[in-house]
Amino acid sequence: MTPAAFFDIDHTLIAGDSGVLYMRYLLRRGLVRRRDLVAPLYYTILHRLNRLDIDALFARYTAWVRGVTHSELVSLCADWYAAMVRPLIYPRMIELLREHQRAGHVVAILSSATNYVAEPLGHELAIDHLLVNRLEVTDGRLTGDAQRPLCYGAGKLYWARRFVADHDVDLRASYFYSDSITDLPVLELVGRPHAVNPDRLLRRVARARDWPIVKCERDTPGRRHA
Repeated sequence: MTPAAFFDIDHTLIAGDSGVLYMRYLLRRGLVRRRDLVAPLYYTILHRLNRLDIDALFARYTAWVRGVTHSELVSLCADWYAAMVRPLIYPRMIELLREHQRAGHVVAILSSATNYVAEPLGHELAIDHLLVNRLEVTDGRLTGDAQRPLCYGAGKLYWARRFVADHDVDLRASYFYSDSITDLPVLELVGRPHAVNPDRLLRRVARARDWPIVKCERDTPGRRHA
């Protein structure tokens, strides 16, 4: 059996929320209005308080891309990733990631973010396994729905357990890096949980259980990440 190292994306691999970053990118492109940013910020607050209804969130925002071609969204998100996501990758997390890869651990992204940010990030960081929310595509166009269960809360635990079974993973020797109390079920699943710049609720749990707390800082402008 092999240890695995699971990494969250938002506020863990990157210094930001990918959903909010995407809305800001659309605002720059003139594709949304400034007032459209209010809802993503509101949902971010609910997420930090562990009160987010992920099904309601996805129903609202996947409706925006219903009917859009997959190739069009891939192209748009590639530009978004390069402009607004890549500069926010934490150098410290890349160092930890490389340590796991050199040790021969099975490395995977485990995140409620969508495949449209996870795929370019995974490609850049040489991560083959992406356990994320995948938007459905039929006849080359997005349907407005996503693969179920959604990779959040209990759904994230479902996909983690399925991955463990499929890849003969040693859970007691495995790691999960996350910033959020919403990931507590998966943090409790592995033998070596790590809290990365944790929110208030997760920080309290990590300190009580003596879990390692990883503190990350933003990179200096212009530094090459990978």
